[in-house]
Amino acid sequence: MDILQEINKAKEYILNLYNKKIDAAIILGTGLGSIVDEVENKLVIAYKDIPEFPVSTVAGHAGELIIGKINKKSVIIMNGRFHYYEGYSMDTVTFGVRVINALGIKDIIITNAAGGMNPHFKAGDLMIIEDHINFMGTNPLIGKNYEELGPRFPDMSEAYNSELIVLTEKSAKELGYEIKKGVYAAVTGPNYETPAELRMLRTLGGDAVGMSTVPEVIAANHMSMRVLGISCITDMAIADNLEPLDHRKVLETAAKAQNKFVSIVKSVIEKM
Repeated sequence: MDILQEINKAKEYILNLYNKKIDAAIILGTGLGSIVDEVENKLVIAYKDIPEFPVSTVAGHAGELIIGKINKKSVIIMNGRFHYYEGYSMDTVTFGVRVINALGIKDIIITNAAGGMNPHFKAGDLMIIEDHINFMGTNPLIGKNYEELGPRFPDMSEAYNSELIVLTEKSAKELGYEIKKGVYAAVTGPNYETPAELRMLRTLGGDAVGMSTVPEVIAANHMSMRVLGISCITDMAIADNLEPLDHRKVLETAAKAQNKFVSIVKSVIEKM
């Protein structure tokens, strides 16, 4: 079975459960799951029940699709994503985005927890991703190209949609929240970075570093989707002042930023 057939099987399963128009999609990063509490009339579908769909294995990722309403807009939320470091192929990492596109959704908010390398950031900040650097050593578009999904050589000059960036800045300002902007550097993980690696990434222009997002953004752009990227800065990854870090601390900091994150995303969805 090829990837198109797999995508179609997953799509048909979801459409059998919910066949109304969906306005936007959200992929939730580590520890950012509380926005699901804001969804009205929600339908919850476990990943394990969807044909061909992978399953999340990381703490802080529930592993379920949620469909419902936020501020009168229909949304589909991936509460849990798939990471390259889990041993999944890039096709698997980006499968959820492919299915979302197949459902006819063209606006997607992709979020993550990230380490802040910009000294003007602090833990708990939210950062709009303006651009990214792919340090993962691979790409989800390597291999056979399916013209039904997108072109062989997709443009990435505006990987993160400028209209959605402006809209998010406006939403944050209206709510009285400061929001940062910057460049997200993606590495494979799962180990956190060494001081030397952080110095390199910062020197090359990275403001935040994480282990996700970029494959999904590439796949979304391949399919001409409009992407908004938001990082929750869960720790400060400053090379010369690097403190030991574990996954529990990341989850704790993400939890503290939840209210701000939820308020801004709800406002953005309403304006979309």
